[in-house]
Amino acid sequence: MTRVQRFTASVDVGPRGRGIIAVPFDPDEAWGAKSQHPVGGRIDGRKVRGTVTSADDRWVFTLPSMWMCDADVSAGTDVTVELHPEGPQRGDLAEDIATALAANPAAAAFWDTLAQFYRKAYLRRIDATTRRPDLRAVRIAEVVDLLAAGVKERPRPSPR
Repeated sequence: MTRVQRFTASVDVGPRGRGIIAVPFDPDEAWGAKSQHPVGGRIDGRKVRGTVTSADDRWVFTLPSMWMCDADVSAGTDVTVELHPEGPQRGDLAEDIATALAANPAAAAFWDTLAQFYRKAYLRRIDATTRRPDLRAVRIAEVVDLLAAGVKERPRPSPR
């Protein structure tokens, strides 16, 4: 699976002065099927983060109007784009976590929509069981249940 995708594209202008870049590959094939793909990368050497989404039977990457202004990019400008998925992907997960997500499609679908911050927090919670491996399965089940319920982050216990 190729993680980094490089291509040259022309920037179109969308609503509210945002830049629109047509993505010439299918991110579902490159990175796994999702409704949207949080990505990071570079455009003409400048760092960028955002989301690749489906629009009008094609995939697009949208640039904020402020980024366009700061980078001195306007409509019709040809740019060199390098994009990669952000955060831990399902293919990067430990086998036990990946299996648990695969067994619960709702949890897996919600995992795919989470920003990397939330994914990493859930993985830290699971990986904190190093000294007590008996807790790992319990925590994986807890995380899968929370994800299936659409909870972005584990609720903190209330102080006593």
